[in-house]
Amino acid sequence: MKRLLIMILLAATVNLVPAQEDTLKRTIDEVVITANKFEMLRREVVQRIDIVNKRDVQWMNSMNSADLLSNTGNILVQKSQGGGGSPIIRGFESNKVLLMVDGVRLNNAIFRGGHLQNVLRIDNSILEKVEILYGPSSAMYGSDALGGVMHFITKKPVLKQKFGGSAMVRYSSATNEKTGHFDFNIGGKKIASLTSITYSDFGDIVQGSKRKSAYPTFGERAFYVARINGADSIVVNPNKNKQIGTAYMQYDLLEKILFQQDSRTTHTLNLQYSNTGDVTRYDRLTEVDSKGKPKSSEWYYGPEQRLLTSYRFDRKMTTPFMDKFSLTLAYQNNKESRNSRKFNSSSLKSQREQIGIFSFDMDGYKKLKSHDINYGMEAYFNDVNSTAIFTNLKTLAETPADTRYPDGSNTMNTFAVYGQDKISLIAEKLFLNIGVRYNFSILKSTYASTTFFAFPFDAVEQKSGSFSGNAGLLYLPTLSTKVSLIASRGFRTPNIDDLTKVFESVAGKLIIPNPNLKPEYTTNFELGLVQTLGGKAKIEAGAYYTIIDHAIVTDLDQFKGADSVLYGGVMSKVYSSQNKRQAYIAGAYGTFGFDIWGGFSIAGTINYTYGRIREESGDTPLDHIPPVFGKAALEYHNSKFQGEFSFLFNGRKDISDYLLNAEDNEIYATADGMPAWNTLNLRLAYQLHKYLNIQFACENILDTNYRVFASGVSAPGRNFRVTLRTSF
Repeated sequence: MKRLLIMILLAATVNLVPAQEDTLKRTIDEVVITANKFEMLRREVVQRIDIVNKRDVQWMNSMNSADLLSNTGNILVQKSQGGGGSPIIRGFESNKVLLMVDGVRLNNAIFRGGHLQNVLRIDNSILEKVEILYGPSSAMYGSDALGGVMHFITKKPVLKQKFGGSAMVRYSSATNEKTGHFDFNIGGKKIASLTSITYSDFGDIVQGSKRKSAYPTFGERAFYVARINGADSIVVNPNKNKQIGTAYMQYDLLEKILFQQDSRTTHTLNLQYSNTGDVTRYDRLTEVDSKGKPKSSEWYYGPEQRLLTSYRFDRKMTTPFMDKFSLTLAYQNNKESRNSRKFNSSSLKSQREQIGIFSFDMDGYKKLKSHDINYGMEAYFNDVNSTAIFTNLKTLAETPADTRYPDGSNTMNTFAVYGQDKISLIAEKLFLNIGVRYNFSILKSTYASTTFFAFPFDAVEQKSGSFSGNAGLLYLPTLSTKVSLIASRGFRTPNIDDLTKVFESVAGKLIIPNPNLKPEYTTNFELGLVQTLGGKAKIEAGAYYTIIDHAIVTDLDQFKGADSVLYGGVMSKVYSSQNKRQAYIAGAYGTFGFDIWGGFSIAGTINYTYGRIREESGDTPLDHIPPVFGKAALEYHNSKFQGEFSFLFNGRKDISDYLLNAEDNEIYATADGMPAWNTLNLRLAYQLHKYLNIQFACENILDTNYRVFASGVSAPGRNFRVTLRTSF
C-alpha cells in the first residue's frame, strides 16, 4: 500500500507541464551577510552555510520558524510543547547556538543549556531569508556560537514604491491552526516604511494514529487534569491522539523605517514585538507518579514577550582605513515566567523574569590589494530582574516564593573586539581566511534575601576573558568547484543562568550556584567540498571533528560540607554547574540537487552526528546528539504551478546512546529509545491570478505516529494545510 501510494503521487507530480529556469542557478552565487557581517558571495565563504531565501520561506509555508528550520532537512528541532522548538546544530543546542535577528544577538544572560523555544518568537511571515552558518563562529560572533549561527533577516522597506504589500491566511487541520498576516510598504524617494502584523492561533495537536506494533500506546494522551468546582479532576480523554494542553496563540508586529540620506548612506529604524498567550509545558503534564497519578495539575510558561528596537547606520566610503562602515544600536526587553502547581495542590508557584539588553556593534571593511579585512567591536549590557510568588487558588492570597535567579541585582556586561582577513594567495583561486577575537565579560548577582536558602555569600561575581580564532583555506580551482579546510576555536562564557540559579530540576535534585565556573571551549576541524556540474547539479559533502574542553555540566557538590539539604520540604542532593566534561563530536553531511529537465528537480540531504564524553572508565554518550536524519524531494515548477513530493526521515536513537537523566529526556521515549520514523509529504501551489496564489499541503500523508529525538510531545499526524496569498 505504501509503495502504491508513493507511485501514484510521483505519477501525479511527473505529469505536470514543465517549463522554468534551472533551480541551481539561483543558489551558486547567492549573496550572504552572516559570514563576515558584510555582503559577500556564498562560494567565497570558507564555512558551510545554508540559505533559506524568501522564495523558500513562502514555499515551505511552515507554521513557525522552528518548523521552517526543520523542513530544510539539515536542522533537527526538539519540542517539549506545542509552542516549542529548540534547534540542534551538530550536537549543540540552546545556549550553544547563536540566534540573531537583523544583526542583533537574541541570546541573553539567562539562555539555559536545556531546550529553548526562543526561535518561535521570530515571525517567519516577514522573513527575507535565514542564513545558517555551521561550526564554531566565535571569532566573528563571540560567545555561544559553538554549533553555529542562525541569522534571521527580515524584509527591508522599499524606496520609490507608493504602496505595496502582501497578505496571507492559512489553516492547518492537525493543529487547528488559524494564521493571518498582512504587511504593506510605503516608499518615497528617500524614505520608506514597512509595517507587518501576524496573528496565529493553534489548537491541540492531533498526533498520528499509525503506531509501530512494538509500541501500540506510545504517546497516547489517556487523560488530563481539569479544575472542576475548585478541585483537580482526572478527565478521560475521548480522543487519545489529541494532545490536550498543546494549544497556544501568538502575535507579531514589525515596523521598519528606511531613510536613504544619499547614495552612500542609509539609516534604518527597526521595531519588533512578539507576544504569546500561556504556553503549556505539555511534557511535564504527562508525567505520572508511581501510582499512575499526574505529578502536576498545571505547568505553563506565562506570556512570552520579545521587544526589539534597533537603529542601524550604513555608509560606503573611501578612506585609508575603511570602505564600508556599519553601526547598530539596540535595546531588547524580554519577559517570561514559569508557573507550576502540583496535583491536588491549591498553591500555584510563579517565577517571573524580565531581561533588558542594551547593545552596540560597530563593524568596518577595507579592501587592500590581496586582503579583505573585517574588524569591529561590540558591547552587550544585560540586566535581569527575577521575582516569584505563591498564589493560593482558593483565597487568591499571594506570598513570596523562591526566585529562579538571585532576587537582588543581576547584571552581565560583555565587551569584544575582533578582526578577520581574507588573503588572496592565488588570485581568484586560493584564499587564506584568518580571524581572531577577544571577549571580556563581567557578571555580578546579589541576593537580597536569605528567606529560602542561606548561602555563605551574598553575591556571585565573575570576570572572564576569552580568546578565539579561526584559520581556513579555501581553494576554488574552477567556477564549479570549492574545497575548504577549516580549524576554528569557539567558546561560551558562563551566564547568569549557569552561575547563579537555584533550581530544583526534579524532586530531590537541587542545583546551587558555583562562583568558580569558567568558560567552556571547542576546537573544530572541518573539510568540505562543493561541486556543481554545468549549472544543473550540485553536490556538497563534508566531515568535521569537534573537541569540547572544560564543558559545563551539572554534577554532585556540597553545601557547607553536606551533600544534601532540606529544600521545599524535601531532602535534596546538592548539585552545581562545573567545568568537568571533556568530550568530542564527529560528524558528516551530504546534500545534492539536480535540475532534471523542463522544470523538474530532485534534492536531498543527510546528516550524521556522533558524540561521546571522555571518561576514565571509557567513553559514554554525550547528550543533544541527534540520530541520522535528512530529507529527499522531487520538485516541479513552471510559471504558474509548483509541486513537491518529499520524504523526511530520522534514524533510530537507541537507549544505549542516550545520556540518561540529562537533556535527552529518555522518560518521554520508549524503553528502547526513540524509534526511527519517516513521513511522506505533498506540497502544491498555483498562481490563480497575478495577485493571488493558493497553496495546499498534505503533511505526514500516512498519518505516522512519531516523536523527534528528545521531544516530550508527538508530532502532528496527517495534516492538511490550505493557504491563500495575495500581493499588491
